[in-house]
Amino acid sequence: MNKIDLSNRNAIVTGGAQGFGLAISKRLLESGANVICWDIDDEMISKISSEMGDKNIDFNKIDVTNPDEIKLGIDQAIKSLEKIDIFINNAGITGPNDTTWKYEIEDWKKVLDIDLNGVFYCSKYIVPHMIESNYGRIINIASVIALTKSLGKELSDYDISVNCVTPSAGRTRIFDQMTDEHIQYMLSKIPRNRFIKHEEVSSLVAWLASEECSYSTGAVFDLSGGRATY
Repeated sequence: MNKIDLSNRNAIVTGGAQGFGLAISKRLLESGANVICWDIDDEMISKISSEMGDKNIDFNKIDVTNPDEIKLGIDQAIKSLEKIDIFINNAGITGPNDTTWKYEIEDWKKVLDIDLNGVFYCSKYIVPHMIESNYGRIINIASVIALTKSLGKELSDYDISVNCVTPSAGRTRIFDQMTDEHIQYMLSKIPRNRFIKHEEVSSLVAWLASEECSYSTGAVFDLSGGRATY
């Protein structure tokens, strides 16, 4: 594992108590950062919080579809740590696998509220703090490529980068929302013929969260196992 120096950096990771988010949180922690994990799963928060012990990591129950909770969570984090340097928008769901005309409207709204609106809300409230300190690293995990490009361009005059990582499917709890048939279909589309490992996501994210990533912004970093060759 390459050593990424995130000493004296403070990070928030949404969906940070499980899956890719937990792997990212652990990697940032190992790199020297103070980490605050947001999640809505009480059981996972309790379990992982107990396992992690007294390390420089904290867990908060924050719903990324609730702007008021996000603003309060960011304000409390900055009050506690003085600044937030790194923000990882990882929380997301897949929703049902169905055709457009059969897709339930409530399911459609839920996917957009978490995967798109949640990233917008978090960015809206963290960016002013990053502008104030003229430093920040925002990494979005898929789904919001256009928003990533737009925000990256808007912040290009500051030492703030906004980038997106597009991993192929990995064995997270999102698989619980899918049929076995759909899971095998996804696997058949990955040239490397396997699902991504959580550590492969966290490795790239750690670099994107570092000072070394000082030039790339508004970019999409492929982790598709070769699907981008199509």
